[in-house]
Amino acid sequence: MPKATARLRRGAAAAVLAIAACLAPAAAASGAPHLFAERWIDGTLPQEPVTQVQALDADSFVIRQSVQTNFEAPFLYLLFGRDRALLLDTGAQGGVIRPTVDRLVARWLAAHHRDDIPLVVAHSHSHGDHVAADAAFRDRAHTTVIGLRPGDVAAFFGVARWPKDIVRFDLGGRALRIIPTPGHQAAAIMVYDPRLRVLLSGDTLYPGRLYVPVNFMDANRASVDRVARFAQRHPVRAVLGAHIEMTVRPGVDYAHKAPAHPDEHPLELPASAITELRAGLKAPLDNPDKPQVHDHFIIVPVPPRPD
Repeated sequence: MPKATARLRRGAAAAVLAIAACLAPAAAASGAPHLFAERWIDGTLPQEPVTQVQALDADSFVIRQSVQTNFEAPFLYLLFGRDRALLLDTGAQGGVIRPTVDRLVARWLAAHHRDDIPLVVAHSHSHGDHVAADAAFRDRAHTTVIGLRPGDVAAFFGVARWPKDIVRFDLGGRALRIIPTPGHQAAAIMVYDPRLRVLLSGDTLYPGRLYVPVNFMDANRASVDRVARFAQRHPVRAVLGAHIEMTVRPGVDYAHKAPAHPDEHPLELPASAITELRAGLKAPLDNPDKPQVHDHFIIVPVPPRPD
């Protein structure tokens, strides 16, 4: 190996370790485990890739859409089982998500000496910044894109009593739990993975502004109660949401549509955040002008919405 190349590789490795060292205290301060070795792309460099991928294990991948393509900078999740894979969300307008997903699927298939695996495209909820690339997957072979209405979601996953029932969705040797969580949006769900002990929480809980229409506040309370009861019976190592809108400073968020996120809060939240959100929602929260500020998230009542 040429000396210059070796130096570059050593420098890159040192940079990754330095970033991890910087992030670990922030994750520890939030009370959550540190799950990711790399710093997430945050718009602070002049150029960054349109997506970034970090693995939770050999069958589980977290994809972030660049804030430089859309200020929402959402997180997407790709989970593989023996019989099928699940993609949770397709990102916001301006994103180029399918090539990243296709590349990850191809690598997984090669590692398992297989030719194909069915892909299910689901959504944490049906807002535009989570479904924008659906069209790119509708013509993909062996792919099912679930509809966006509560009835579509309930029918696909077999939720007989929406939103009360929590159901199993088996990828093949990996039985996820689908938890209906209407409130932020009518078709919202969370996905629990018992293998990793992580809860994929969409926009219902993440380090940022938790928008709840005042006409769906009671539905949101009931959903978070449902999640809290579930978490009491199932170990949750970390809650992983769909955005980061908080800084590492307690209670301080970024401006709406911020073009960059310097000093970003970790994506990971501890299970205790569920309890904290549940307690916070017991307040009246009927005034859209009065958000409720917590260290790691902000509950934001918003005017009534149709869905």
